[in-house]
Amino acid sequence: MLKIDLEKIKMLRKEKRLSQSDLANCLGYKTPIGYHYLESGRCQIKADQLVVLAKELGVEVRELFSGN
Repeated sequence: MLKIDLEKIKMLRKEKRLSQSDLANCLGYKTPIGYHYLESGRCQIKADQLVVLAKELGVEVRELFSGN
């Protein structure tokens, strides 16, 4: 089973110089804490959120999974 690579998402976010607040806004959260919960694994990332994250991070969705 494929797993979302949360560390890779965090690394890509930092490489793109995006804050958690930036990505929270893209995902429709009013505060960064909602995004923080996703990136830390406290909440699951939904498929539609994964598509938005990939676009904002400049990668294909498949690249956000471990082993890619």
